[in-house]
Amino acid sequence: MRHSGVRNLVFMAAAGLAIAACDTIRQATGGDGADGASAEAVVPASAAPDAPVGADVEAPEAYQATDKALWDGRPSLGGVWVASPDVKDPERVKMVNPSNGKSVVGALFRRERENPGPRLQLSSDAAEALGLLAGQPATIRVTALRRKEAPASAEAPAPQATPGAAAPAAARPAAAATPAPPAATAAAAASATGGRSIRVGTFSREENARRAADQLAKDGVAARVAEAKQGDKSLWSVVAGPAAPADAPALLSRIKGLGFDDAYLLAR
Repeated sequence: MRHSGVRNLVFMAAAGLAIAACDTIRQATGGDGADGASAEAVVPASAAPDAPVGADVEAPEAYQATDKALWDGRPSLGGVWVASPDVKDPERVKMVNPSNGKSVVGALFRRERENPGPRLQLSSDAAEALGLLAGQPATIRVTALRRKEAPASAEAPAPQATPGAAAPAAARPAAAATPAPPAATAAAAASATGGRSIRVGTFSREENARRAADQLAKDGVAARVAEAKQGDKSLWSVVAGPAAPADAPALLSRIKGLGFDDAYLLAR
């Protein structure tokens, strides 16, 4: 009986330490790591020049590491994430298991504690997507992702006016246009100036993601739901914004105030 009681105390202490470590990650990153995958396909770095504007492309120059990873089977925050001690800021990354070809898109956080064993720590969802079992380390590759932006184009020279010719369309009186909704106008302006988006959360059930987006909409926060396929499994991410860089922290605080404590800013 005495040995059984000691084992129970040890198990409870280990679980408490794991939960405390997860709380440290939450405080350090402003999110729970439930970054999830976007609906767009990720374009390899070698094919990035031919990728369409707005597509996710691998950015090894921002971050890339190939190392041993482990999910130790203890409780972890929900969502798809990996933690490393050599990370400064949260990143959106693609994780690949070269041994079986499985991959998943998720969040990269800083690992606050240097424990014995593999340098990379995985969440249970990330381990499942990559085909890793609890307590069995494996080598994975982690690469940062970026959205491909449109290249800057030179302005075309203004056409020369010809006497007697009809005025160009830009010079003609334009019919009154219907003004765009303020939220849409603000989002378009923020996107054009390199705005920041906010990952509200990732859900395993679509109705939960839709419910979260509807709740944000009722409070005047524009949000969208994106489905991603990871093998035969679907994930639904809720993303708010984009907001102008100066306004993004205030929007993040507002979203957290609505009860989404795990929301965090995405990398540009």
